[in-house]
Amino acid sequence: MDFASLLGFLSGLALIIGAIFIGGDADLFVNVPGMMIVFGGTWAATLLTVRFTDVTAAFRAAYIVFTRDDTDQQKMIDTMLQLSKISHRNGLLALSKVETNSKFLQRACMLIAEASTEEMVRTTLQTEIDSLMVRHYAVQDVFKKMAMYAPAFGMLGTLIGLIQMLSNLTDPATIGPAMAVALLTTFYGSLLSSMVFLPIAGKLRRRTQVQITNLEIIREGTLSILSNDHYANVYERLSSYIPEVKRKPLTRHTGANTVKEPTL
Repeated sequence: MDFASLLGFLSGLALIIGAIFIGGDADLFVNVPGMMIVFGGTWAATLLTVRFTDVTAAFRAAYIVFTRDDTDQQKMIDTMLQLSKISHRNGLLALSKVETNSKFLQRACMLIAEASTEEMVRTTLQTEIDSLMVRHYAVQDVFKKMAMYAPAFGMLGTLIGLIQMLSNLTDPATIGPAMAVALLTTFYGSLLSSMVFLPIAGKLRRRTQVQITNLEIIREGTLSILSNDHYANVYERLSSYIPEVKRKPLTRHTGANTVKEPTL
């Protein structure tokens, strides 16, 4: 469980609900027609903009926001250094027997074992990275689109409410309540955009950046192993991917690690 995501969502929701209850009657903030306009309009516009498969993939990926991020660049560097040791000790062909949960790393090891050229390895792995970025950004774009549409439909609901209110100006007692109802749709749209859709898109973007960095470490480590670089050179090449204060000394790199990659 990602504690930061859970804490952020629950604390934000609690503060908003608390402010509503402190300010008065919570029933004033419930308006079914306004919800229909905002939720229904946002959903319809999103389906009109992107493919249905992207929408379903986006909602499946939303749970990642609240899952623990197990990706670790230092562990990935440790893994590549261990693979470098294996290749120097037992030969490149021995990497074909490496067991890992990472399909990307497994494919990199197979490319090395098959004596592929450096250009082929670089192109193949980079194509995989680019394809993953496209898939992930398509998912993030769904939430960005919804964050854009929700306030727009909130404003549309407000205009509808104002039109209905202005048509009954002969009864001044109804103007205040009608205005409050008209503004509720703007509230719904802003709440969905700033509390749900934009934070989810932002967290997924950050997760993608971390995962891409791990894949780049695998790519560069694979090229170093294929070039038969010295163990220390592999370390220097890969350690540049993490901040200097977080780098472990070369003498502390022992043992292999199993890598798990979340997929969208």
